[in-house]
Amino acid sequence: MHCYEITHDTTYRYASPVLLSQQIAHLRPRAMPRQRLFGHRLTISPEPATRGERLDFFGNPTTHFGLHARHEQLSVEAVSLVGVQVQDWPEPAQSLPWEAARDHLRDALSGHAPLQADARDAGQYRFASPFVALGEETAIYAAYAARCFTPGRPLLEAAQELSSLIHAEFRFDPAATSVATPVAEVFAERHGVCQDFSHLMIACLRSLGLAARYLSGYLLTEPPPGRPRLIGADASHAWVAVWCPGIGWVEFDPTNAMQPAQGHITLAWGRDYGDVCPLRGVILGGARHAADVAVTVMPVPPPASGERHAPA
Repeated sequence: MHCYEITHDTTYRYASPVLLSQQIAHLRPRAMPRQRLFGHRLTISPEPATRGERLDFFGNPTTHFGLHARHEQLSVEAVSLVGVQVQDWPEPAQSLPWEAARDHLRDALSGHAPLQADARDAGQYRFASPFVALGEETAIYAAYAARCFTPGRPLLEAAQELSSLIHAEFRFDPAATSVATPVAEVFAERHGVCQDFSHLMIACLRSLGLAARYLSGYLLTEPPPGRPRLIGADASHAWVAVWCPGIGWVEFDPTNAMQPAQGHITLAWGRDYGDVCPLRGVILGGARHAADVAVTVMPVPPPASGERHAPA
């Protein structure tokens, strides 16, 4: 098991005082078969008047909090200690043809086949969502995906090639897009960041009738040889999972043309970024604001067996 301490700092500075703030945070990593949460601490300043924990619709742990006193700055620091197992993904060529996966999901959702629990869950990821619009552009995404999804090709093999195609043909450029940039613009301009490439891959998969979901989390980035690890140099990351009948959810990282390994730490998943953004809410006042975000992922020794830690 590989163990990491993750620090995610967010600071909002407002041009005028905020009188009331209600926020939801997706900052506690999910516990999963291949990922164990050893400890987590969320520090909020100013101290919120209300605070609670719950699971959202997708099963992600969330913290909701409210600030009722005037403030000109909001700071949220999440520190998590997470262990990640090496994931053995299935052999892509052994998955069923992609058309069979599409038809299986379509028939189950239309009532022409028994609706299994996993198909019911996957079905919600088959359709358009706020950040993955499927209107006039659907045929364009389907045509792009068709370069990989040739007739009879195994689903996971085609998905792997689509991930590599996006990596090869789209340029990573942090200054090119924002959270609100539509997928159609990313596709036309051929540049963006991990969020954009994940949304594009999801749009391509859904345009073919397949179920695809968005995963947010962190990625351990290695410094150049001989250089120290830079504090705050890591960033939030995003990747994609496609549903394959008989296998389940299989993940792909189109930003790096790879399948997630032990350096990928899962925070949350949903239909798109809007379902899992680390911090979102509504405020009364504030006018303009500036946000500073810094993420650090540090490898650390795993805790002793059965020991649970509160990050320092």
